[in-house]
Amino acid sequence: MQAIYFCGDTHGNFQHVIDAVLDNRPAAIIFLGDLQARQPLEMELAAIVDLTEVWYIHGNHDTDTDADYDHLFGSALAGRNLHGRIVDVAGYRIAGLGGVFRGHIWMPPGPKKFQTQREYTQKAGKENRWRDGLPRKHYSSIFPTDYNYLAGQRADILVTHEAPSAHPHGFAAIDELARSMRVSRSFHGHHHDRIDYSEHQERLGFKAQGVGLCGVTDIDGNVIVAGKHDHEVPWATLHRRR
Repeated sequence: MQAIYFCGDTHGNFQHVIDAVLDNRPAAIIFLGDLQARQPLEMELAAIVDLTEVWYIHGNHDTDTDADYDHLFGSALAGRNLHGRIVDVAGYRIAGLGGVFRGHIWMPPGPKKFQTQREYTQKAGKENRWRDGLPRKHYSSIFPTDYNYLAGQRADILVTHEAPSAHPHGFAAIDELARSMRVSRSFHGHHHDRIDYSEHQERLGFKAQGVGLCGVTDIDGNVIVAGKHDHEVPWATLHRRR
């Protein structure tokens, strides 16, 4: 199998990813959300878009502003969003679930209040719509319909923005999805801390890895670029706005 790099939240900083690709030439890179590109993503990654496959899932901060949204969802790489789909990448079937759980839609283990984006848009009221559609914030909310579709599929690897239950702010729903898909590995961002959940692997049923802020990890969990907070006390900076 060829190399795949999993990239933690960049929040507008891409040079470390560019340098890693130029140095090592992986077959593909996958961003784990909260890219917050400061210009269209293909421009941010112009130095490497012809050297590696670029894939991503979105995070909650990718809908903070119109620019955050447009530079990702409106970019020339918009079709590389793995959210709600399974794609063959460098010999692996990789599934993606972007965004976060939000109480207005679904906060596991609570009830699923809205199944689809369309259903929520219809009930949100015209005054709350953005560009005559879903409120911008909820383009990064997890809707049950996307989750349920993935749960009926099979994949080798699951990439999510949210963490599994082994994280103090993780969700059993992520565990259940990974097991339903029979994945062997999962990678997540969001919490800005690098975590190897090996001690929980037997309970989880799959190998899970958290990738830190501006960190890069390979498919075996090896650190390619250390995250900015990798050496901090675990759980020190966990409160991420949803």
